[in-house]
Amino acid sequence: MFMGEYRHNTDSKGRIIVPARFRDELGNLLILTKGLDGCITVYTPKQWERIIEQLYKLPNTKKESRMYIHMVTSKAAECEVDSAGRILIPQNLMDEAAIIKECVVLGVADHVEIWSVNRWKAYSEEASGAFESVAEELTEFIK
Repeated sequence: MFMGEYRHNTDSKGRIIVPARFRDELGNLLILTKGLDGCITVYTPKQWERIIEQLYKLPNTKKESRMYIHMVTSKAAECEVDSAGRILIPQNLMDEAAIIKECVVLGVADHVEIWSVNRWKAYSEEASGAFESVAEELTEFIK
């Protein structure tokens, strides 16, 4: 399980350090893709296979399904963790997530997300302000 918030800077080549607490569970090969809410989502190859299996279940006759599948798969990239524990984030994903230098790496239960500091701050403030009302709305799902 992934949890926690870690702040990192990208280097001049667009690499970031994968938090040491995540490395063992993630392994040396990661799949990065466009995430929801303006972040980059990070999966293990096994998790990625499950995502693809779910995508196959979407009706390809629906435009929304095709749009979602296109965005998730066309933006995806395999990234290897180097000997220093870093990954090179492709420029297209850096642009999608508006990451310039500073970023936040989050553990989100079953996956990892990478956010620009500014987007995470805005999202976190909004989510924090709505936390109790959201919890009330989701009570039936959380037991």
